[in-house]
Amino acid sequence: MHLTHLSLTNFRAFSRLDMEVPRHILLLVGDNAQGKTTLLEAIYFLATFTSFHAAHDRQLINFMAEEENLPFARLVADFQRGGKAHRLEIRLIQDAVGANGARLRKEILVDGVKRSMQEAMGCFNAVLFLPQMTQILEGGPDERRRYLNLTLSQIMPGYAQALTEYVQVVAQRNALLKQLAERGGDGEQLIYWDTLLAQRGAFLIQARIRALNELERLSARIHDRLTEGREVLRLIYRPGYDPAVTSRTQYSLPIETTVDRSGFTEEEIREGFLTRLRAVRAEEIQRGVTTVGPHRDEVRFTANGIDLGDFGSRGQVRTALMALKLAEVAWMREKIGEWPVLLLDETLAELDIQRRADLLNALGECDQALLTTTDLKLFNAAFVRQCAVWQVQAGCVQRVDQPV
Repeated sequence: MHLTHLSLTNFRAFSRLDMEVPRHILLLVGDNAQGKTTLLEAIYFLATFTSFHAAHDRQLINFMAEEENLPFARLVADFQRGGKAHRLEIRLIQDAVGANGARLRKEILVDGVKRSMQEAMGCFNAVLFLPQMTQILEGGPDERRRYLNLTLSQIMPGYAQALTEYVQVVAQRNALLKQLAERGGDGEQLIYWDTLLAQRGAFLIQARIRALNELERLSARIHDRLTEGREVLRLIYRPGYDPAVTSRTQYSLPIETTVDRSGFTEEEIREGFLTRLRAVRAEEIQRGVTTVGPHRDEVRFTANGIDLGDFGSRGQVRTALMALKLAEVAWMREKIGEWPVLLLDETLAELDIQRRADLLNALGECDQALLTTTDLKLFNAAFVRQCAVWQVQAGCVQRVDQPV
């Protein structure tokens, strides 16, 4: 899989950009705040329909476009997948301000046909590697759940749809729980929402069990090589509903405990989930919130039994993140039979010489990778000669014949 052409209109600092994207490795060189990261953001947006920087999609529309009658941004990607050409288009349209303020519409077209976000998810795949992604290990549980959701939505059919429906059910169920807590009523009203919650939740839990098992296998192998066998990396899944714990109180298992949940069927998870919801119904009504389910999932990363999020050194965290991201690339390749497009933003500046060499070697296996840098000296001359080198300056992209 690889991009052949990228077109941006009113996206961030780019009023207009049309660029043919070279195959294999493209180095985007330029000073800070010139648009290098924005290019990666646009490509990742085409894969996930969400921004890794903006709090709201409205922020992606070029500020100069705000003066137009109908502010909009447009992203178009032509790409090859499975030997066939495809086109993916995203339109962000800000409708006129009304009584409730401006409303943003997101339209998605795949090969000229309008699709919902859930339908379009996975048609184009990308893996993003940012230095600040150490928050996946060091941040709160929501950071790790977001990482899982973005990764799995690209690859697992039905995951994005199930996640959207699950979030909606949690919101509706929480509203009913709050109403029961404040006004009283028959708790049996929750049965309908419990059934929906268990159905969608069981799908998500089983998908996460399988994906984390596979990602751990791949990342542990890569991490072993990066640490020269000195450390063993593990990904510890702690589900908000754990099918492996039969106790009515669902006590958490010790973080070091190895638990094999791969044998549970979706039906078994669903039935156990329903049983657990019935057991905590009175407590949830009292609290007015859903306390059980994958929206409470946690994932921890350990090296030789040490929790990296709490006690890992900066070097250990960066190495584990690198192993995870390279494993993500390999995992997608296993699942879909295509290499995802790899996006790396100023990553080498955060790595020591050996880690840089390991990462550059891994890039050789990918179909296409785009890297940004302010300093070409971070790359050895032999590697640069294998790449296309383009200069990014003030929102303009220009090919250079010689390293700049």
